[in-house]
Amino acid sequence: MVLFLQLPIPLYWFVLHPLRIPWRRYPRAVYAVGLSCSWLPVTIAIVALHRKLFVNKWPSTIRLASGLALIVFEAWVFWRVRRDLGTARLVGKTELEGGGEIERAGIYSRIRHPRYLASFLAILGACLLAGTRILYLAAAVWLALMAVIIVLEEREMRSRFGATYRDYSRKVPRFFPRWESRN
Repeated sequence: MVLFLQLPIPLYWFVLHPLRIPWRRYPRAVYAVGLSCSWLPVTIAIVALHRKLFVNKWPSTIRLASGLALIVFEAWVFWRVRRDLGTARLVGKTELEGGGEIERAGIYSRIRHPRYLASFLAILGACLLAGTRILYLAAAVWLALMAVIIVLEEREMRSRFGATYRDYSRKVPRFFPRWESRN
């Protein structure tokens, strides 16, 4: 389930980010195309490769506990992100409309990309549970694709919000929160 939900994310954003301005005239179409180009091929790949992705061997206790903890943590972060952003912003509606504002409250006051970090941790959790090299390879490819998506997203944010986003970027780290006081 983790792979089905997380692996398509970079493919979805590859449809949305580079083509967001042309898509503005066809907002419903972008979601259909995005889902078709992301979840459909990933689902087919998971089904086709399921014997190589997953072994019929129970993971060790430490791998089981660690993997499940990472997946539960991702679910908590997703809940926080959805609460802070709302579903429409989470799926890219503001990118398509060209509006919106920078979210600076909640989890976004500590980290710029909590959803992407948590998604990677969930995939890592799935890797620990499955214990197969091909899944670790899929996670590495996913990470490389997400690095490109993050660059595209941040470029888009700089173009939409200018100095405001650059200031936010200086104050709030991409992935690992600073825990010092913010007086």
